[in-house]
Amino acid sequence: MKIIISFCLLILVLSCEDKQTKKKTSNITEAAKPVKKLVKEDKNGSPEREFPKLNSKSAMDFFLEYDKHHKENTVRLTTDFGDIDIFLFNETRFHRSNFIWLTKQKYFDGTQFYRVIDNFMVQAGNSDDRITARKRAHIGKYLLPADTKRGFKHDRGVVSMPSSEIDNPHKLASPYEFFIVQQKGGAHFLDGDYTIFGRVIKGMDVVDKIAAVDTDDGDWPMKNVFIRKAVILK
Repeated sequence: MKIIISFCLLILVLSCEDKQTKKKTSNITEAAKPVKKLVKEDKNGSPEREFPKLNSKSAMDFFLEYDKHHKENTVRLTTDFGDIDIFLFNETRFHRSNFIWLTKQKYFDGTQFYRVIDNFMVQAGNSDDRITARKRAHIGKYLLPADTKRGFKHDRGVVSMPSSEIDNPHKLASPYEFFIVQQKGGAHFLDGDYTIFGRVIKGMDVVDKIAAVDTDDGDWPMKNVFIRKAVILK
């Protein structure tokens, strides 16, 4: 009788140990499951965009809303020749917002001063590499309307936006590029044709150094001059 009771107790103990082992194993398996992704995905499984891809129809509404929440107006460009600090005008809010937006998207990082004419201007925001083209494709293809009646003149040091190269009778602005007037006394023959949206508040000596570099027949510097980084100061 004692032998039967001992055998039953042994069976009961082994059964409890087996259940505990299975329970522990189950907990480990549950903890090892992959964590749910926090990044939202679209129907194709690609990450959703934080901002919409812009076009000429949507850009104005986008920057009108962007302007309400992003009031920064000072940007620093770190170039191969030093820093250039730019103050952006509130009066040209779409162009200011566009420049702030592109700076935050790190678009200008790695672009170049690709057109340089001494005693006239230096033009930047483009490049001859595929990275810049891919950045543009991701952000979107759009133009901004001219905003030339704010009383600003193309004085030395102002920052203005060139027109697009496409058939463009209204001189719609190419949002990815800009030029800084370097000419002493200004370049007032440009007034009324291009949108002035800021001015250099520090670093005109850097602009002068860039303007003095050797260029080819197309005004492209013989040695590339890069914007290494663009950051918001305030």
